[in-house]
Parts: sequence; C-alpha cells; structure tokens
Amino acid sequence: MRDDVVCVEKTDPRTIFIDVKRAGIREASKIITTAGARYLCSVGYDNIERDGTLGMIHTFALDDSDQFVCCRTSAPVGDPVIESITPDLPSAGWSEREVTDLLGLRFAGHPKPKKLVLADDWPDGIYPLRKDVPHNFVPKGAEDVAYELDEAPPGTKIVPVGPFHPSLHEPEHFAVYVDGETIKGCDYRGFMTHRGIEKLCTTQISYNEVPFIAERICGICGSVHATAFSQAVESAAGLVIPRRAEFIRTMMLEFERIHSNLLWLGVAGHLIGFDTVFMQAWRVREQIMWLCERLTGNRKTYGMILVGGVRRDITPEIADDIRRVMKNIEDDLTIIHRAIEKDTSIHKRTKGVGTITKQQALDWSLVGPVARARGVDIDARRDHPYAAYDEMKFEVPVLDSCDVWATLVIRVVETFEAIKIVRQCLDKMPGGEFFVEMKDKIPAQRHAITVVEAPRGESVHYVITGEDNRPERWRVRAPTFPNLQAVPLMLLDEQFGDFPIIMGSIDPCFSCTDRVAVVDLQTGQSSSITKAELDALSRRAQSPSHSLQTMLRG
Repeated sequence: MRDDVVCVEKTDPRTIFIDVKRAGIREASKIITTAGARYLCSVGYDNIERDGTLGMIHTFALDDSDQFVCCRTSAPVGDPVIESITPDLPSAGWSEREVTDLLGLRFAGHPKPKKLVLADDWPDGIYPLRKDVPHNFVPKGAEDVAYELDEAPPGTKIVPVGPFHPSLHEPEHFAVYVDGETIKGCDYRGFMTHRGIEKLCTTQISYNEVPFIAERICGICGSVHATAFSQAVESAAGLVIPRRAEFIRTMMLEFERIHSNLLWLGVAGHLIGFDTVFMQAWRVREQIMWLCERLTGNRKTYGMILVGGVRRDITPEIADDIRRVMKNIEDDLTIIHRAIEKDTSIHKRTKGVGTITKQQALDWSLVGPVARARGVDIDARRDHPYAAYDEMKFEVPVLDSCDVWATLVIRVVETFEAIKIVRQCLDKMPGGEFFVEMKDKIPAQRHAITVVEAPRGESVHYVITGEDNRPERWRVRAPTFPNLQAVPLMLLDEQFGDFPIIMGSIDPCFSCTDRVAVVDLQTGQSSSITKAELDALSRRAQSPSHSLQTMLRG
C-alpha cells in the first residue's frame, strides 16, 4: 500500500488529503474505514486539459476527532477505469454510477453499473460534466426518455409508484415488487428534475452568485446549501468571517430546522390518514414562515447567506419578535407532542414499520434523523462544529427502535432543541460587523470540503477553486442521496399500504438529490416569464397540453 501513496497533505486542522495511484484506491479506502472513518461521498472532476486525466476523490469523516479524509486518485482519459469501492462500501454505489454517467470514469467490479442520472437512451460518449460539453447542451431525441428497470423477482408482480403519484411530491419512479400485499423488493429511477446546477455554477456564475443558486437546490434547506458552499469557499480562500455573522447563520439554519420538521410532521400525519396532525402542525409552521418573511422579506429562499457573512443584521426589535415566536411555537408543539405520543393509531402505523438494523444504517451511510432513529449517534453540528455551534449546548436524540416511529419522535425532539439553540444565539450574540468583503483573488486549484447538518441530515459540499472568479468543480451531496439508497431495505417484507409512510419517513427531497426556467419541450427554447405573467398563468384554467406542469423543469 505504501508504494501506492503519492502524497499526504493536511490543508487545515481538520482536513487530510491522501493522493494515491489508481491501483491502490480500493485498498486505501479500506484502510481509512477500518480506522473508523465514515464514508461521505465521491467526487469526480475533469482534469483533461491540465494533464489528460479524470480525477476521483472519495471523502470520509472521522467524527470522533473532527477530521475529514479525502482520498484522491486519477485515471488517463484514454483508459478511464479505476477499481470500485462499492463492494466494500455499498453507499458508494450511487456516487460511482453518477461519476460514470457525468464524466465517463468507469469502476471495475461495481455490482450494478447501470445508468443512474442519465436516461438509458442518452447518446454514448457525451459526458455532461466534462468541460468540452456546453452547459446548455440538449441531445437529439431528449423528449423521449427511456428507463430500463430491473427484472421482478420470481413470483412477484410490479406495482409502479410514480413518476406522478399522490404519495410523491416530486417526479420519481419506483417499481415495487409485491407478492400479494408484501413488498419483496423495488427498483428506483430518479433524477428527473436534474437541473445541471453544478455545471451551471462552474461555467456561468461567479462565487458571489452561487449562494443564491445553492438556495434553490432545495425549497426548504436553502440556507443549508448556501452556508455549506460559502464555508467551503471561505475555507479555500482562508477567509475568516465575523463572529456575529456565524451566529446569524446558526439562527437561520435552526429556523429552517423548525420549519422543515413541522412541515414533515404534518405530511407524515397526512400519509397515515391523520389530517388533524397535518392541519395543526402546518398551522404552527406558519409562525416561523411569517417570522422569516419579516426578517428577510421572504417566507422561504431567504437570500441571507453570502461568501463573507450574511446580508442582514438582527436588530433588537426583530430579536424580541424571535423570542415571542419561539415561545409560541414551543407551547403549540408541546400540545401536539402530548397528543401524538400516546396515540394508538399512530403507533400502529409507525412502530415496527420500515425497520432496518443499526449495522445496515452504518453500511449505507445513513444520515440525520433516519440514522439517529437506528441508533447511529452522528450530528455534524456537534461532531464537526461550524458557524456558532461550538458555543451552543444541545442534545442529539438517538433511539434504537429502528423504525418510522423513532424518526417521528426524533424530529419532534430536535425541534425543541432547535428552539433552545435560537435562544442561545440571541443571548450570546456578539457585536460587530456581519459581513467582510473578500478583497484578494481566490487561488485556483484549492480543494475544500464542508458539512452542514440539514433537517434531513448531513449535507456535504466539495469545492475545487478555479479561474474566472468561479469554482472549477462544485459537488453537492444532499442528505436524501444516501438515505434514498436504503429505502429498498426499509420496504423489504413490509406491506404495500405502508409504502407512503416508509418513503415519507426519510423526508425525501428529490430535487436536492437530483440537483425555474421555462422550456418549450418541442423546440428546446428556454425563456423567462415575469411575476405578473406567472401569476396570470397560475390563475388561468389550462388544458393538459399547455399546463404549467408540462412547461416547468426543475
């Protein structure tokens, strides 16, 4: 193994880069995980113009010591093959398949090397993330999308769920294999809302503009992605932002956690037919959305996070408003919590449902409430502190019932903890500036990784700095990406009627995982519309062939 190690570099107190020859990448990954590291994601990048290679980075976290380990290798573009790590780390399966689709790097020994992101009829030899492919490239025949699904196991029937289905709020397709009412497996095809954000932001957008694009990765976790990207750039540039900005970022992230968990609680109630929970949770949720509108001007997509800090300060008046709203939400949520914790109908629909073991959760690198409900004690806010979390005191709830019920309990408890964190931010908020301008040019070819604990779990952002005031490579791994891979395990031997709540228990965000322009599907021409035009369109009765749904992508 030592002969395969080219270089070991520690770029900051918490990040270690290990460069290895491609022949040693699997063995290096084994050694890293044997040392206790947890797999995060893999990052591929185009280095063809520079040295004729395709780069590959496997990233890991050592949670006990607040360390990140990035294992880097490359392969010549004429022989773009390296050994797969998926046989040892199942959760790497999707990352490697994504890199194959988007960059053309292949992985020897991958157990399921079928397409993931691209449709099965995508033209051969065109890899969207390579630099020679334009950001607005549209292949011929793109209106006819083909997906080949796995064969159903013997003795089972296929029940299709999606791409449009009442239990799914975004277009994704599950082929569920059932024997009677019992689920015996499923296959998944998604990435139907893939918007090419990573490509766009390395070809058309500047560093200062990317946070506003990052917010649109997810309709709920906008500040999460904007913060993660900004932190990665700040780390690469060696930029230290004002402490007050870090406190304000922390508050914005916890506002999103409160909002997201209340939204999920309502949706979960609706999925099991308990619409009283739905209505009450969403009634309470409105208070945090009104507060954010008063603070930022928007109910969502706040536009608060910038590279260098935040855009708006917290005034004494808004601080008093925040305290009042936190008290109201806490009181209202306490009543809801008491109502559901002993409700037998909720217990019957959630206890013992969607069960997987702690070891399976570890094998598939699950994150967030889905992992903590299976006894996996991880939380990036505590394990890899960022923003002002190093000064926050909070509990990380962990349960071991390993089912849907545990995910429900954990999200409710975490909402109470989020309220505590917001209050600490107000009480400990330092004075001073809330933004610092980056005056020096960011050097190119610097690598940086950052994690932020979203409501759904850990979001990972990896940035390679570039020329022209924009990143050369930006990789986003949302929490749904690893959690969604374990859904077939959660569904195995469960009843088909429980599919919606099992699927809903991971709080999936398909657009996050897939990563508004108006597109004419016949001509491929794109355009923009004004707010007034969009409002008029939404109010006007539309025939199916002209509906907004058929026009919008992303």
